[in-house]
Amino acid sequence: MSSNTDSARRTAEARAAVTASLSSVGSSVDAGLRARAKDLHANEAAILKQEKELAEQTAALKKEAAQWQKLADTSTKQLNQIGDIQNWAEMIERDLLVVEETLRLAEGKPAAENASGTNGWAR
Repeated sequence: MSSNTDSARRTAEARAAVTASLSSVGSSVDAGLRARAKDLHANEAAILKQEKELAEQTAALKKEAAQWQKLADTSTKQLNQIGDIQNWAEMIERDLLVVEETLRLAEGKPAAENASGTNGWAR
């Protein structure tokens, strides 16, 4: 029986050696995978934080852009009003020149030279 016992012992030792070897290989592969999983988890948290910050900054930029657009619209409206006032003033000036020329003709006065060096209106 010594042969059977010896054979059983060798088989048990061989099994233990193979199991230890597989366990060692598994542990080394597992350690690398665990480290990568830990990094992925840590990076996920960082990415989620960055995503939240980006969403907040995007909302702030959207709000600021709306304010700038409102300012641009107001400025455009005011510039248009200035243009309207200038146009109105030029129309009043032309009307006053017509009235002045009409009064001069009605009073029978000679045409006076104006600042541009021309006499009266072009006829």
